[in-house]
Amino acid sequence: EVQLQASGGGLVQAGGSLRLSCVAFGLTFDDYCMGWFRQAPGKEREGVSCISAADGGTYYADSVKGRFTISTDHVKNTVYLQMNSLKPEDTAVYYCAADRHYCPRGPDYDYSGQGTQVTVSS
Repeated sequence: EVQLQASGGGLVQAGGSLRLSCVAFGLTFDDYCMGWFRQAPGKEREGVSCISAADGGTYYADSVKGRFTISTDHVKNTVYLQMNSLKPEDTAVYYCAADRHYCPRGPDYDYSGQGTQVTVSS
């Protein structure tokens, strides 16, 4: 059974930083593209970032480019999302996700975990 356990969310002031972590269980980590998507209240889910298993290439939504950085630790089976210069519009539940085949630009992955709440106050 695949499990993706995310942590690291919280309340932060605008301009601050948070680092999300997600540990993956039940899959061969090296074979999966790992990513994050988010859902803000009243809005559709939005792909945020993804890192390719094949070549380590990364994708970022335009709204987070230059502020967020995705990375992986293949020893710990963990994917991180470093979020800097946070804005109130980044407030959302952030979900960790995994896809066996490619790096989605949107929120549709093979697997996703429980979310972690990120709240950015103005």
